[in-house]
Amino acid sequence: MHESQIRNVSDTALWVAIYRARESERPDAHFKDPYARKLAGERGEKIAAEMNQRMSIEWPMIARTVNIDSIVEDAIQKGADLVINLAAGLDSRPYRLDLPADLHWVEVDLPDMVDYKESALAGEEPKCRLERVKADLRDMDKRRELFDRLNASCTRAIVISEGLLVYLEPEDVVNLARDLASKSNFREWVIDLANPALLKIMKKTYGNLDDADASMKFAPPEGPDFFKQFGWGPTEIHSALHSAAKLKRLPLLYRLFALLPDSKGKKPGQVWGGVVRLERTT
Repeated sequence: MHESQIRNVSDTALWVAIYRARESERPDAHFKDPYARKLAGERGEKIAAEMNQRMSIEWPMIARTVNIDSIVEDAIQKGADLVINLAAGLDSRPYRLDLPADLHWVEVDLPDMVDYKESALAGEEPKCRLERVKADLRDMDKRRELFDRLNASCTRAIVISEGLLVYLEPEDVVNLARDLASKSNFREWVIDLANPALLKIMKKTYGNLDDADASMKFAPPEGPDFFKQFGWGPTEIHSALHSAAKLKRLPLLYRLFALLPDSKGKKPGQVWGGVVRLERTT
């Protein structure tokens, strides 16, 4: 394996942004992200080119984006007045979605990522009230302080942790789930999830990401039901495979598998990944 273009976990945001840019430029695009190519930059192109030599994840990333867009828009229509995007990376939803002007949207990420994003989007106007917070989510004291403040500022919040959990230790995911569930106004949480069989494939394919502190770790054998014990119950489960098939983005190689029933992530030996909408149960 040659040296990876990915230097740290934040670089994965450049990688994924290229896939959003490519989808946006299609005549039959399922979403339009006019900021993605600028945000990804030349390094994003190089990273995507390298990673595609191993295994392209363009189709699951498109499915993930479409599913999370839909869930967030639905939550806002049902009364969410705060969106909290943890490890927001290069997400541009506050700029590209049709959002209420008085909606409070909070992005949380590492200082270098926030600085890069603010520079890249200088002069662009978000559709809603956007706040960016520089924070390391592994700092539990600062995280809890932030959650306390945000909980007091809203009546109904939805939390996004897109592309985050897979990079965390299981213990860190448990602590995050408990912290979120402890806030009475944090009503929903949308995540993307892998199962053990998929994690094994990703680690074999992208193994040298460990050197960039971007190793993939979290893939519970229980699937979405893992979160029930921490106050979160799944209300929607969207398989990346089946979603991509419906969107007509699934490569020919995988189309036969899309005809099989969706395991909903509950069969750890059967490769599965997707988006899960969680609702607090406490």
